Amino acid sequence: MRTQSFLAVLLWSSVFYVVHMTPSQKRTNKHSHGERITGMSESDGKTLHRTKRGWMWNQFFLLEEYTGPDTQYVGKLHTDQDKGDGNLKYILTGDGAGSLFIIDENTGDIHAAKKLDREEKSLYVLRAKAIDRKTGRQVEPESEFIIKIHDINDNEPKFTKDMYTASVPEMSGVGTSVIQVTATDADDANYGNSAKVVYSILQGQPYFSVDPETGIIKTALPDMSRENREQYQVVIQAKDMGGQMGGLSGTTTVNITLTDVNDNPPRFPQSSYQFSSPESAPPGTPLGRIKANDPDVGENAEIEYSISNGDGSDMFDIITDKDTQEGIITVKKRLDFENKVLYTLRIEATNTHPDPRFLQLGPFKDTALVKISVEDTDEPPVFSRPWYLIEVDEDAKEGSIIGQIVAQDPDIAKNAIKYSVDRHTDLDRIFNIYSGNGSLFLSKPLDREETPWHNITVIATEINNPKQSSQIPVFIRILDINDHAPEFANYYETFVCENAKAGQLIQTVSAIDKDQPPRGHKFFFELVPEFAVHPNFSVVDNKDNTAGIMTRRNGYSRSKTSTYLLPIIIFDNDYPIQSSTGTLTIRVCACDSRGNMQSCSAEALLLPAGLSTGALVAILLCIIILLVLVVLFTALKRQRKKEPLIISKDDVRDNIVTYNDEGGGEEDTQAFDIGTLRNPEAREESKMRRDVIPETIFQIRRTAPLWENIDVQDFIHRRLKENDLDPAAPPYDSLATYAYEGNDSIANSLSSLESLTTEGNQDYDYLSDWGPRFKKLADMYGGEDSDRD
Repeated sequence: MRTQSFLAVLLWSSVFYVVHMTPSQKRTNKHSHGERITGMSESDGKTLHRTKRGWMWNQFFLLEEYTGPDTQYVGKLHTDQDKGDGNLKYILTGDGAGSLFIIDENTGDIHAAKKLDREEKSLYVLRAKAIDRKTGRQVEPESEFIIKIHDINDNEPKFTKDMYTASVPEMSGVGTSVIQVTATDADDANYGNSAKVVYSILQGQPYFSVDPETGIIKTALPDMSRENREQYQVVIQAKDMGGQMGGLSGTTTVNITLTDVNDNPPRFPQSSYQFSSPESAPPGTPLGRIKANDPDVGENAEIEYSISNGDGSDMFDIITDKDTQEGIITVKKRLDFENKVLYTLRIEATNTHPDPRFLQLGPFKDTALVKISVEDTDEPPVFSRPWYLIEVDEDAKEGSIIGQIVAQDPDIAKNAIKYSVDRHTDLDRIFNIYSGNGSLFLSKPLDREETPWHNITVIATEINNPKQSSQIPVFIRILDINDHAPEFANYYETFVCENAKAGQLIQTVSAIDKDQPPRGHKFFFELVPEFAVHPNFSVVDNKDNTAGIMTRRNGYSRSKTSTYLLPIIIFDNDYPIQSSTGTLTIRVCACDSRGNMQSCSAEALLLPAGLSTGALVAILLCIIILLVLVVLFTALKRQRKKEPLIISKDDVRDNIVTYNDEGGGEEDTQAFDIGTLRNPEAREESKMRRDVIPETIFQIRRTAPLWENIDVQDFIHRRLKENDLDPAAPPYDSLATYAYEGNDSIANSLSSLESLTTEGNQDYDYLSDWGPRFKKLADMYGGEDSDRD
């Protein structure tokens, strides 16, 4: 491009005014058009008149990017004070003074020293002044002027991005806006057409178009399909000078993607499918996968599978794999080869997000036929029920049948079944089962109070194939029978005051029963028949499973009787009726006037009422001293070593225990009360056993009364039998002494109490004839030297 240079003409004019000033006044540089300054001179007193001169500047204009051989001339500064004698000096200050713009200080000519760029700076503000070289004073006030840079078309349009990315839905109509591109031109938009940009499309037709003024890209073809082509690259050009020849241009690339819409229905690649399943497959077992193809993507390709119809809709199910968009066919119920071998299903695939704009294209679903064949397998036995509940009375006899478990082989072969009880569920082996028919029977007695429920497992196994077995739970409920007698609910510490009145309530008792009758517990209380009319106390049944103990006389004495034993019979109302006898121990105590117990000890009565505190302390000290002496004596006695009576290990007397106490023989009637044996009725009284720890509450065993003059031998045999059959007898051995030795003893009596001869006259040789059991005794008494040894 050829650039022409235009000279800027500086128009200036000067108006001179005479300013009269006094020497004492200072000169000012301020403009004041039409203002007159007056003053008096000290020398001659004349009045001076002076008007400041004003400079009027037009704007200077320069072309940018000047490429001439010489510097570009800007203009000239001149003042009428310049006589051409070189006394004045022109000075330029401001933007670019001295670097971009230089001035001839003698002539005032201004030149541009460098090439200027309007896009970098379009306006420069400079100041000019003229100075007298001799005095250094300004001859004119400083003036400001402007240099403007004229634009030339030296910048091409530039887009805001080197590359644009956009998207538009497929199947969009013609004229659908895609994206707007923008290009800017650095040239002056107010000067010519250098910055006027026009857009055009260089690549991307006939699919897209661009608005020449706004740069908006639009679709140019209808129904563009993403499935056919998804990516488009469009090149847009922006040209200045209004698109005319010679204008500068720039381009950008726009990558346009067609986004998916749901415009395609799912389609099965084949019309029918075939699968198979063994009849033993449990519910939930996957049999196979089918998939319908959908060319759409994302949620537009999501498919939901379902069974629309078919004879296997109840036996099978289909679920959708969200990751692969496949339909998984699974077993819904147990299959039976003997019942049905082939099932048919109609599977339907449907889009889950249909687009209403494209529903007219047809139904967005497809169907396929699925056939499933069932394969025969050897199955384990099947029980007739999912579980069994059996109820049995707790008094059922051992060996009695309580129920039957039934199982069969579901296969066509109908193999025989054997039954067994899982012993891990019946560790006590209470139950057993007949292996052939599954009848369940008892092996041990039952006790509901100990275990009210039994949960066992029965196993059914094919005889021909022991690997095929099944298990089933059997719940056995033990039904209660009235086999426990009621008893006192608590241990009662009962007392009666010495000053008690007749008819006074001293204790309320209640009972418990381990049984659980269906109508609830109902207990009755009464005294034992022997104490039906007790002179001291009575029992009143409250009819609410409790009873009250009442006094029957006024006043009780501890000195006479400190404790009363009151046996009470407790009955229940179930069948058969059970009863027990509990003994209530009643102590006689001293009470205050309000009936509060103070003391129940009988020894307290022996203390004199007049003992002082000192006497009591002395008595206590004596008791303590006696206890200390007893403890010391016992400790010393334990420390002594006992010498063995016989040192020889061979001495047979080491098995003999010497008690140093000899009985009085049969004539000794003081050691044992023979009257007890002669009067059997005296033994009917309830006495506590001496070989067991007495219990506070115990049962009185009632026996049939013995008639008078009963034979002593028969009485002893009956007592012996009662002791053998007594369930309350202790589990250890005890010695019961009776005054009857028995008849027909081959050894006769071994007691020396009846012997009238002396020990020296005894002959013990017959002991050797009694056998090996008496060999030790024969050696001790049979030898002649035994006594000497």
